[in-house]
Amino acid sequence: MFLSYLLVFILAAIPLFELVAVIPLAVIGGLSPVLTAILAFLGNALTVVLLIVFVDHIKKWMSKRKQKRKQDEIQEETIAAEAETEGMEESKKGKRAKKLFDKYGLPGLTIIGPFFVGSHISAFMGMSFGSKRKVVTRWMMTSLVLWTVIMGVASSYGVTFFMPHVEEDGFLVQLFSN
Repeated sequence: MFLSYLLVFILAAIPLFELVAVIPLAVIGGLSPVLTAILAFLGNALTVVLLIVFVDHIKKWMSKRKQKRKQDEIQEETIAAEAETEGMEESKKGKRAKKLFDKYGLPGLTIIGPFFVGSHISAFMGMSFGSKRKVVTRWMMTSLVLWTVIMGVASSYGVTFFMPHVEEDGFLVQLFSN
């Protein structure tokens, strides 16, 4: 059982997986909604705070990576085609985040962003648009608490309504109990 909760923490910490997705999957898997929500929040919050603290280093790393990518594009056309495709995906999320920021400001980006572009991208973009670390951190933690409560309650009631014996029959419970 410990491994399944550790998996929740780790998946929520990974930028591709957000607590918005991890909580419902874990509850469907038969895990406790309260403990799942707490661990998902802690995993996601940890990496968001680390991202905010080290955003300057991350920007430098991304800039170096982008410069190296441009040099590689000049040398080989096949690499250029792949990098261009990746660049489009990044710019779509960036444009979406910028649009949210322009329309709703930092509070809107941090509250709405985790659902549409992800909490890590929302935090990074909030910092990139010139907001202060403390302000972005406060808004992101507020957003993560809000989404944790919403997803925890909705998952708990929704799953137990449609699957009343999920705590005994859940796939995560069965996977890690053997």
